[in-house]
Amino acid sequence: MIVKELITREIIPLMTSDSCTVALSQMDEYRVYHLPVVNDSQLLGVISESDILGHGIVTDPVGALPLSLNNAFLAETQHVFDALILISEMHLSLVPVTDSKGNYLGVITLPNLVAFLAANSSMLNPGGILILEMAETNYSLAEIAQIVESNDAKILTMCVTSKPDSTLIDVTLKLNVVDLVPVIQTLERFNYTIRATFGERDDLDDLRERYDSLMNFLNI
Repeated sequence: MIVKELITREIIPLMTSDSCTVALSQMDEYRVYHLPVVNDSQLLGVISESDILGHGIVTDPVGALPLSLNNAFLAETQHVFDALILISEMHLSLVPVTDSKGNYLGVITLPNLVAFLAANSSMLNPGGILILEMAETNYSLAEIAQIVESNDAKILTMCVTSKPDSTLIDVTLKLNVVDLVPVIQTLERFNYTIRATFGERDDLDDLRERYDSLMNFLNI
């Protein structure tokens, strides 16, 4: 999915003539810490709450402040994962999206991005979660998938996490079955180390409740 498909236009960008007071008021209304600044339809950059508070004179127009986040934007054709990387690296509460000419199209908000990732990682689908620990050199997705599927299960999604200062990795698998015992037994016969499992219904219900709580918090 490209970022254009996650754009929302509910958040109105700031004009350079808007005062810092207006900017802070809109941030409070939208529950964000950043807002895009435009000149007509051109995106100039992103202003943060800390930029304004650091400036100190709230009656000044936002155009009078240097925009410390002038590279905090994405082109409409970039992948959604680029939005995740940018928001994470720059600690953004939203990221503006532009067309090929630099015209402002809208923003991707953190709640929208979290909702997308949850829906597309099968987090909310019924099933269990396995975390395997192994040496990076021993990792074989083909072998793991073959073992899982030999027990009439399928991998819905997975991720590989490296450990700092270690050759070990964690492989997290989301399967389409809640009863993980047959898969676990087969993996252990093949000498896989099971670091953690989340397969009981209560665990899945708790995961869903935590997700719902997170989304409610982000939309407060």
